[in-house]
Amino acid sequence: MSSVSPTTSDGSGIVSEEELLKKAVITPDDVLRLPRATEKYLCSPEANIYGIDFTRFKLRDMDTKTVLFEVAKPPPSDDEDGEDELEDMDPNAGRFVRYQFTPQFLKLRSVGATVEFVVGNKAVNKFRMIEKHYFRDRMLKCFDFEFGFCIPRSRNTVEHIYEFPNLSPDEIQDMIDHPYETKSDSFYFVEEKLIMHNKADYAYNGEA
Repeated sequence: MSSVSPTTSDGSGIVSEEELLKKAVITPDDVLRLPRATEKYLCSPEANIYGIDFTRFKLRDMDTKTVLFEVAKPPPSDDEDGEDELEDMDPNAGRFVRYQFTPQFLKLRSVGATVEFVVGNKAVNKFRMIEKHYFRDRMLKCFDFEFGFCIPRSRNTVEHIYEFPNLSPDEIQDMIDHPYETKSDSFYFVEEKLIMHNKADYAYNGEA
């Protein structure tokens, strides 16, 4: 199975999730050294001091331009009970997503992921995402994308291209037969400091 060696640019070795949870600041090199998907979140929701909020997400097959998945966040509610709902809300709500795709998804070569996000009152410099995908304890691929600079109170849209790893027929069938054992960690950094951590898992046994 295709994978990326869990070492950093300086050749340092792997690091455990437990070690990173003890650190005050987690850097891109830190998460690149993780050998498997995390069990916990490596930062709190309060670490996002920039008010970054993802409002729309779309996946499309780059070969056929077919839209595979699209979701948009609903606008804020004017409901009078809104404050009570916020108090009762899980602090990690919105940080985890479960996807179900058809088996054909695993045969795609590349997918374009368009994200729309808004920024709060602070400028965002060196905004970067590292996304690591695993099947069980094996890393499939690591993606590293730069968003760049975002001005305060801006709405931004960017598309990143995911080149899929080459999977054998046996590996594809194994992932189809074991739904939600494929997982990903998405780490977001501003100025080399982790400020957001989202998680997802995936099934590939859905119907067309």
